[in-house]
Amino acid sequence: MADSFNFELVSPERLLVSSEVVSVSIPATEGEMTVMAQHSPVMTTIKPGIVTVNGVDGKKDQYVVFGGFADILPAGCTLLAESAVHVDDISKDELDSRIEAARNELKDAQHHEHQSKLEEFIYHMTSLKDAVVE
Repeated sequence: MADSFNFELVSPERLLVSSEVVSVSIPATEGEMTVMAQHSPVMTTIKPGIVTVNGVDGKKDQYVVFGGFADILPAGCTLLAESAVHVDDISKDELDSRIEAARNELKDAQHHEHQSKLEEFIYHMTSLKDAVVE
């Protein structure tokens, strides 16, 4: 059996996952990454995307995250999400609402840096919508 490690996915509302896993794929802002046991220590920011959790029992589970950061150590990984939900609990309407809110905020954005971040967020949310909603 492959080595396992403790993974926790936490949102401001609740603890979504706290279990022993074989691997976790996370949408890091610098690119997708897979975390396994004995991973080198890393701290990274998270972009909107899908977190795939591969449990020690062979079960695969997915969660949608809307940003945050991950603290990765050889013995475990903690992902603190700005917002997160199980992939089965996300709707097209919710994603459309988040995209529309970002587009409205973009119209009033004064600073180039803020505009760029909003445009990047809209891009990631649109890609996420295409991946999640059938």
